[in-house]
Amino acid sequence: MSRRPFTAVLAANTISIAGSSLTLIGVPWFVLQTTGSAGRAGVVAFCATLPIIVAALVGGPVIDRLGRRRVSAASDVICGLAVGAIPLLHHAGVLEFWMLCALMALGGLVHTPGLTARHVLLPNLAEHAGTTVARAASLYDAVSRGARMIGAALAGVLIAAFGAETVLLLDAVTFGASALLVFAFLRGVPAAEPQRGAEKVSFAVYRTELAEGWTFLTRSRLLMGITLMVMMTNGLDQGWSSVLLPVHARDTLGGATAMGLLVALFGGSALLGALVYGAWGERFPRRIVFAAAFLLSGGTRYVVAAVTDTTLPLAVTMALAGLGAGMLNPILSTVMYEQVPERLRSRVSGVTTAGCELTMPVGGLAAGLLVDGFGAAHALLVFGGIYLVTTLAPLVFPAWRAMERGDALSRTERSPLPGSAREGSSPHPSVK
Repeated sequence: MSRRPFTAVLAANTISIAGSSLTLIGVPWFVLQTTGSAGRAGVVAFCATLPIIVAALVGGPVIDRLGRRRVSAASDVICGLAVGAIPLLHHAGVLEFWMLCALMALGGLVHTPGLTARHVLLPNLAEHAGTTVARAASLYDAVSRGARMIGAALAGVLIAAFGAETVLLLDAVTFGASALLVFAFLRGVPAAEPQRGAEKVSFAVYRTELAEGWTFLTRSRLLMGITLMVMMTNGLDQGWSSVLLPVHARDTLGGATAMGLLVALFGGSALLGALVYGAWGERFPRRIVFAAAFLLSGGTRYVVAAVTDTTLPLAVTMALAGLGAGMLNPILSTVMYEQVPERLRSRVSGVTTAGCELTMPVGGLAAGLLVDGFGAAHALLVFGGIYLVTTLAPLVFPAWRAMERGDALSRTERSPLPGSAREGSSPHPSVK
């Protein structure tokens, strides 16, 4: 057993996600500074997230055939080049708005396959490291949350001190470091290398492999319920992070430093929530913990932001929301690993990621248009109300009861996939 590959992935994720947090704050602030338009910030968010859906949907078979190590490293390199080009072109005086949109679209297109490639390796890396999937998923999410906290805090300070362009250049460097770590330390891990089947590569074979992921997802009422719910909340969260919070921070809270503080508080509390769930969460019913955590982390921040013009009430709300949010991904990751066979993980993960991110382009664009048309407060209340209704789903629909460990899958979920009986059968729960 060796902990080195798992440690390398954690380190790569820490660096890459910390850098992405810089972009999360830096790009909206850059757009607001250079254009002054919330609508244009929404357009940039739309362009950045629309390609994610395409990449996630078709990327599963590509990840398997090219190899998870190569895809992860290549993704980081291309993302680094795309984000680094923005300040360089701006400094040269040639950056047009369409160029900014195109570069963000390129980053969105390649970023998700890299994240997916690392994420689906977790069960294999956990086995190499001699730990359980649940603990590995909790640690993976905790590290990601901590990286977002660090990146957000740095972004607020760096933007105030040096400007958004410096933040984007620093993000480009972090992508390069992440690529080096993954490419060097995952060499020799079988699950990270190309998974080539006996069949000759062709469009028909690719289409069949893609269809396997889609078929497996649609036959699981639980996984479909999760995908639909997260699809809605991701769209709302995209509107929050790319438009609503930056505009609220600019107009009411005093600037980028306040925004960085709020995002850092959320990330730090989410880190704590992930660690708490990793230590004690398995003692409690997953569905109840998941529902309570989502209610805590969801609509409250929108409502508080809409009715207050000071930082403290929203800071407290963001800290509590982060605590709940930190418990969500470990639960979802563990359920996914239990439900989906190893050979289908890239394909099912690609389809579920595409579904979960389907509304993200619309969320950012809608937030920008609502702010321009009706004001930030009204936009915040609309988004918060929709979020509250969405997060009631685990308490209302019976399919969510299958989230509990050891619950048998339905008869439909047990049936094999056409032409893939072995891989499509019900997976065994991980040993805890």
